[in-house]
Amino acid sequence: MKHPVQTTVLLIFLFVVAQLVGIALVFLNIKDIAVVDGTPEVVHDTTALGERPELEGGGSFLFILLGVGIGTSLLLVLIKFKLFWLWKVWFFLAVWFSMTVSFGVLVPVLVAYALALGLAAWKVLRPNVVVHNVTEMFIYAGITVLIAPLFDLPWMIVLLAAISIYDMIAVWQSKHMVKMAKAQTKANMFAGLYVAKAMKPRKRVVKKRLEAPKLTKKGEYAILGGGDIAFPLLFSGVVLVWLIESGVAPLGALCQVLLITITTTIALTCLFLYSKKGKFYPAMPFLSAGCLLGFGLILLL
Repeated sequence: MKHPVQTTVLLIFLFVVAQLVGIALVFLNIKDIAVVDGTPEVVHDTTALGERPELEGGGSFLFILLGVGIGTSLLLVLIKFKLFWLWKVWFFLAVWFSMTVSFGVLVPVLVAYALALGLAAWKVLRPNVVVHNVTEMFIYAGITVLIAPLFDLPWMIVLLAAISIYDMIAVWQSKHMVKMAKAQTKANMFAGLYVAKAMKPRKRVVKKRLEAPKLTKKGEYAILGGGDIAFPLLFSGVVLVWLIESGVAPLGALCQVLLITITTTIALTCLFLYSKKGKFYPAMPFLSAGCLLGFGLILLL
């Protein structure tokens, strides 16, 4: 096992909570179920950021691939030239806007903007492990609320396959994913979950408790990348809509889609159990298998 048992359990727990929060917000964002030519059609509410892009099918697929490619390239350039101030601004804006979408499902838009702004500032300027992980729950939920309505199920499956292949290449071949993860944790601007492997005694100085942990010592923290949270959640959101539009009652669809959360959690657990210390592994192939297994079980119901 790569991490201590308590660390593995906590990381898996946070993954599950992130999935449940995201699925709940996608469900709550459903405004109406219209009937067009006798077929149910899910109508999503607008987001706190406004209308979604006019994309669907292959256009949505290319949009995500281009986004991942451009984002990765820019981040590698910032790391190479040590433009950490620009990286911090970019990170802050991404956190602020994505959480605004999440909170906008629950509260009025102005409140969502203000709440997300405060948490984004806290996360970037005075971070700690609790604030980091709590905000991560709403970051990926917001991304899913924004993007899930742009996909249909076949293209979502294609996206899972493409991201899984990319993840394997990025971790095992080019290794740029490993480089980005190390740079992000060292700069305290990591996109994903992280927990300590060993709890250290608290210092009495209040200021120290508010500072982010320095993730520079090898093996000190266990991490799970943001994409490993976002893509299974995005798949669950797309399947939720697919089930409703296939005639399943909304609450029934919500319950069924939780099977995907269960199977992806099992897949992630297996990855943690069989991974070895000191090595990096692409999680998306395992999580994609979990997504498809869960969808297969739904089809059997």
